[in-house]
This record gives sequence, C-alpha cells and structure tokens, in this order.
Amino acid sequence: MAKRPAEEFYAPSDSLKKGERPIQAQDNDEVGAFEDEFEDEFESEDEIFEAGVDGRPDIEREAEESRDAMEVDQQTFIPGRSKLKAGESLSPDTSTYEMFHTLSTPWPCLSFDVVWDSLGGNRKTYPATLYAVAGTQAESNRAKENELMVMKLSGLSRMDRDRDEESDDDDEDGDESTEPILETKSIPLTSTTNRVRAHQYPQSDPSKIPTTFTATMTEAAEVLIHDITPHLSSFDNPGTMITLQQSKPLATLKMHRAEGFAVDWSPLIAQGKLLTGDNEGKIFVTTCEDSGRWITDNRPFTGHQGSVEDIQWSPNEKNVFASASSDGTVKVWDVRSKSRKPAVSVTVSSTDVNVMSWSHQTAHLLATGADDGEWAVWDLRQWKPSSSNTSNPAPKPVASFNFNKEQITSIEWHPTDDSIVAVAAGDNTLTLWDLAVELDDEESRDTAGVQDVPPQLLFVHYMEMVKECHWHPQIPGCVMGTGGGGFG
Repeated sequence: MAKRPAEEFYAPSDSLKKGERPIQAQDNDEVGAFEDEFEDEFESEDEIFEAGVDGRPDIEREAEESRDAMEVDQQTFIPGRSKLKAGESLSPDTSTYEMFHTLSTPWPCLSFDVVWDSLGGNRKTYPATLYAVAGTQAESNRAKENELMVMKLSGLSRMDRDRDEESDDDDEDGDESTEPILETKSIPLTSTTNRVRAHQYPQSDPSKIPTTFTATMTEAAEVLIHDITPHLSSFDNPGTMITLQQSKPLATLKMHRAEGFAVDWSPLIAQGKLLTGDNEGKIFVTTCEDSGRWITDNRPFTGHQGSVEDIQWSPNEKNVFASASSDGTVKVWDVRSKSRKPAVSVTVSSTDVNVMSWSHQTAHLLATGADDGEWAVWDLRQWKPSSSNTSNPAPKPVASFNFNKEQITSIEWHPTDDSIVAVAAGDNTLTLWDLAVELDDEESRDTAGVQDVPPQLLFVHYMEMVKECHWHPQIPGCVMGTGGGGFG
C-alpha cells in the first residue's frame, strides 16, 4: 500500500460516536491525532473487565458449565483393549464403511470360504453379489441339525452417505439401494464343522460353470468332499431341484483317528489335491484321480509334537506346503520326501501357532498368528534347513505386532496387495493392517496420541466372537467374517 502524505489525515474535534466520520479541522494546519473512539465507554483503564457472551466473565461462566456438564470419558475406546461397562454396547460408525451388512444363521458358522463366481473380477459397482459356503456348529445334543450351507448373497448395497460432491452424483446414480437377499441350499451333516474350504477347476466345456468342490473337516474326525456345483447353479436357474444324491459326499475320508482343523486345497493342481492335519500331529494328502476317485496316501507326514492347527500349500511350488502347530513351530515340507519329515522347522512362538497365511503376491512371505495375540510376518528366504552338523541361528520376523491381547483366530493376506493383511482375534476384533507404513526411529509407537497403537493399523472392526475372515478375491477391499454372532 502506498504511503499517504500527512496532509491527508485530519484531527476530529469531538470523539466519534454512532459511526460518525472525522471532520476536517478548519483552524489547524498541523496534523492532529485521532481520539480513541471507545474511550468514552470506560471511566478509566482500571475499570476494564472481561465480559463473556452473556455479560458475565468467561471464567465464571465456564466454571458453571463445568459443574453442569455430563461426565464423559475422553479416552479413546479401542475395541479389544477397552472394556464395555454393564449395559453398554458398540455401534459402528457407518461413515467409515463402503459396504456393511450383517447376517445371522440358525446355528453359528465358525468356518466358511468365499466361492469364486463368473461375475467378473475387480467389481466396484453396487449392489454387490457374492457366493460362499459355511459349516454349522449346532449344540451337541442336536448334532443332526448341522448342515453345510451353500449361500448366495445379493442386493448388497453401499452405505447411505451424504453426497455433497455434485460430480459424484452421476457416477452413483447406477448404484441402486436395495434390500440384501440371502439364498441358501442345505447339505445335511451329522457333525459339527471344524473347517471348510472350497476349490474350483474349469470344466472342459467353457460354457459351463467351473466344478466346485468343498472339503469339510468335522468334529467326528471325518473329511467330507462334496460337489456343490449343482447347488451354486440352482441360484441362477429358478426351479432347479437338488436331488438327495447330489447332496451326498463324493468321498468320506476316515484316515484321521482324531479330529482336526487344518485343511487346504492346492491352488496349482486343477483336479484337486487336499491336505488335512489333525490333533495328533499327522498330515495326510488326498488326490482326485482322472477317474474321479479320491485316493489318500496312508503314509502321514509326522514331526509336530502337538496338534496341526493350520496348513497351506505353497502358492508357486506344487510339491511344497507349510504347517502350523500348537508346539509353537511352523514346518515346511516336500511331498516328494520319502521320510515324510519336514525340510525346515522354525519355532515362531512360545505358544500355540493357530493360523498362518502364505502371500500369493510375494511367495517368500508367510504370516503367522499365535495364541498369545501376537502375529508376525516371516521371510522364508531366511529359513534354512537344519542338519546334525550345523546349527543355524533362529530367524527373526520382518514384522511383528502384539496389539491384540487375545489369541489370533484368523489371518489372511490381501489377494492383490502384498502389504495388506486382515487379522481376526479372540478380543472380538477384525483388524486391517498396512505393512507398507514404516516406523522411523524418531517416530513414536503411538498413533494420534493413543498409546500402543501401531501406525500400520488401518482399521478396527468390532465383531463378536469372530473366528474366521476372508477377502473376496473379486471385490476389491471386501472382507467377510464369521463368529458367534453371525456373518459380517
């Protein structure tokens, strides 16, 4: 701003009131000074006091508000860490969800698997549709009510939000808000399902939907293999009847003498190759021959000193698999080994290793979850075979987290992002983590001022008695979980 010459200023003859402007002094050519326009509001400077919006001093008003205010706990509530008081319940902040639906079933389904469909990959439109299979856990005196549920969930709309951006309105017009629809086909079971996994392979006729097998490990120590292709097809072909024969198992495997929870299909053997592990530490391999017969190799893999809790095939080597055990170890095996002994054994926890997940994007990364609530990521390139002549130093995880204070019940890598992991735990939480977030030496381990919350923690979802979680491989960012309170 340009400076004004002194001649432009005038000295008022009287103090200003009610918006009057200063008038030019007629008899004085020298520059005068403005009087304080608020001067007449106070008799003296000693009489100035602080007045609030209601005429009272701010200190007096704030003290009264503090006395009358409702007591509110200002601490951050962390599901799984903070405790609810009697009569309290948690409600999700729906603004943080793109899609959120819950589903209850007649009996809890503590194991399930997402089934691939023919609706395409990378789906981002709504309402969404997905297919899944789950096994129930009925009360022991009503075991005959157990079933294998083949499900189609459709009409899964996105969350209703305030849409302020006009530019987004046109894009969202096609996303209709609908009521979710659940369709099910039931396959009778006579025992509780401990674990169920699905496997698909394409048929010779490309116009037909892929053949879908399920392997169900039951509390009765049996492994049941079903073909649920007709059940899935019936959802999209109204009027289709499922015969009793179609609901019978293709094979009932009875090689285990004890029940188990470890089941996995090979992703590299199209016709079907199955691993199962039991509470006696034994692991069996079952293969589907070209004739359609299921053949189990009766020579088990042994080496664990406790129960086999989880098992996974390598995502890129068809003869290699890994197993996790209550003995605190993870062992890597080669099915071609005549000794049926592990090639590598590493102690990863002082407690039970409940679950693990082999990254399909980065095949040398393996995630494990233990009974003490700690989960870790391991670089398998650092795991060396041990021999009687050499002693290799114990490998260390490339990342580990003890945010959860109860056992880890499920863990799974994101299907397309090798830095994202979903973790379910016995503290009623389903959490999402981003391992790409690095912690600098100067950085605190606290996030947003909240103690002991790692910056890699992306999201915490409260889910009662959550037991398993799985990413949907065709709907980006979609996670499905199950627990004592149903599906979510």
